[in-house]
Amino acid sequence: MDIPPPLDALAALLAPRGERSETLTYAEAASALGLAGRLRIHRLTRALEALMEEDARARAPFRAALVISRARDGLPAPGFFVAATRLGRYAGPPRGLEAQTFHMLELARLSIAAAPLGKGPPSA
Repeated sequence: MDIPPPLDALAALLAPRGERSETLTYAEAASALGLAGRLRIHRLTRALEALMEEDARARAPFRAALVISRARDGLPAPGFFVAATRLGRYAGPPRGLEAQTFHMLELARLSIAAAPLGKGPPSA
């Protein structure tokens, strides 16, 4: 059965990573959520897209930006950019400088949004 993981479990996995912009791969996220089987990445991406819809409604940074593809030099899979375009937050290609810039900005927005009030972004 093709059931994505619960959004609250996914949100809880990503929450502590937001302030530090600490990414993890799709495989690492799937394992951390206990997803198994050959459709585990597909199930994860369905949940990530649902989380993006939730973030778009809240006008919040995309928490899905924290999940990246090992094969794409630190970028999320193309589906992340397709979903961001569908949600009206991105209008570029799923790879290249424009995609890298959008991804870096989403990570920075996550870091700022997660920082305690008055603290600002974490220092390097």
